Amino acid sequence: MYDQDDLRTAHNCDFMRDPAFISAYDRGVQAVGVDYRWHWRVHIGLWAARTAMQIEGDFIEFGANRGFMSSAIMADLDWNALNRRFILLDTFSGLDDRFVTDAEKAIGVMDRNARELARGFYTTDVESVRRNFQEWKNVEIIAGAVPTTLDQITGDRFAFVHIDMNCSPPEVAALRHMWPRLTPGALILLDDYAYNGYESQKHGMDLLGRDLGFHIASLPTGQGLILKLA
Repeated sequence: MYDQDDLRTAHNCDFMRDPAFISAYDRGVQAVGVDYRWHWRVHIGLWAARTAMQIEGDFIEFGANRGFMSSAIMADLDWNALNRRFILLDTFSGLDDRFVTDAEKAIGVMDRNARELARGFYTTDVESVRRNFQEWKNVEIIAGAVPTTLDQITGDRFAFVHIDMNCSPPEVAALRHMWPRLTPGALILLDDYAYNGYESQKHGMDLLGRDLGFHIASLPTGQGLILKLA
């Protein structure tokens, strides 16, 4: 029985006993200093990253925070053996209220942001994040709020995108910006697409999907998965 991170199921979860998964997951825990019990979410992230290795392109994460998912991925893929970049973006100061909608503010998104900063869930120490990633080559960290930092992203071939910024406008802006740069077959993983309490992000991505012509698979982990077909 799997019962954590708001997901309870009796379906097979033997990945939890896979030594490769355990090692990658533990590296994610090392990055943040605590086990969030996000095993199935990380399992999906590792699957998406492994699948993206079959096509050309760099990796990018919007909302890296302390680097839980990205550290697990780089450990799993033996990043130093690869000739790819992993670009990590974050404000490193919590949410920027300039890019939070009035509707999100009305449901307490900025109050939640204040709590997460106070308890240290959102890091404000970008140098500690840089130290976490020192063991890997070709890692670029961009500090600041999306969309103001989008012009700092270089390269036009990306195979994997992870988006986890906890409010809708930056997430929509990030994917709209990246869409023309995605290699056919690229995978986009949305951390909060179906997560309870984050409906504004789902709504924003659904509207973007209608505009750009993609569909989103809603996952019981709370994530959303997109495949860039062409």
